[in-house]
Amino acid sequence: MSAFIYLASQSPRRSQLLSQIGVRHALLLPQTAGADDTVGQVADDLVEDAEALEAVRPGEAPARYVQRVTALKLDAAVARHARRGLPAAPILCADTTVALGRSIFGKPADAAEAARMLAALSGRVHRVLTAVALQAGPRRLAALSVSRVRFAAMTPAQITAYVASGEPLGKAGAYGIQGSIAQYVENLNGSYSGIMGLPLYETARLLRAVGVLRDH
Repeated sequence: MSAFIYLASQSPRRSQLLSQIGVRHALLLPQTAGADDTVGQVADDLVEDAEALEAVRPGEAPARYVQRVTALKLDAAVARHARRGLPAAPILCADTTVALGRSIFGKPADAAEAARMLAALSGRVHRVLTAVALQAGPRRLAALSVSRVRFAAMTPAQITAYVASGEPLGKAGAYGIQGSIAQYVENLNGSYSGIMGLPLYETARLLRAVGVLRDH
């Protein structure tokens, strides 16, 4: 059994993973211009520019980057929660990035960039880093999951076909491990749920620390 939390993420996969371990949650997302809200509230939420939050600083290491972005997203979610006067409950954020060496592969801007990312990852080992942060009252807890994935060598035709499926867009590193890319995953060392976007072991540990998850 679990208490209720807010999930500040637009990823349906993170919501599904929380449900998998029995955590009741509601989404805490920025309003869009079409939402039934006041102009002021919408304007405040639109200030939360996800692209600006996710900008990589020169020379920034992947682990530092993903932890910093997650903290910024949690800051924005905490402020959003306060603006809306919502009932108190812990707020959970996460962010995932793919790293090849020190190079950070975020979400591809278009199909061409997705193809370039996949060509770079083909036949090589890369890391998938997912940071998790939880705000529970004045307490903030954080964790980092690092997994290693080896892709088999992919032909240009295979990359083109995968990009054409639409799966790579909106996903760090231009792929979703739960999709058809799985046929090219030669080896995986780490957290499957972390590669999906929410490492359940680390997340459950944080939720237990604040009393949201209980074993009995």
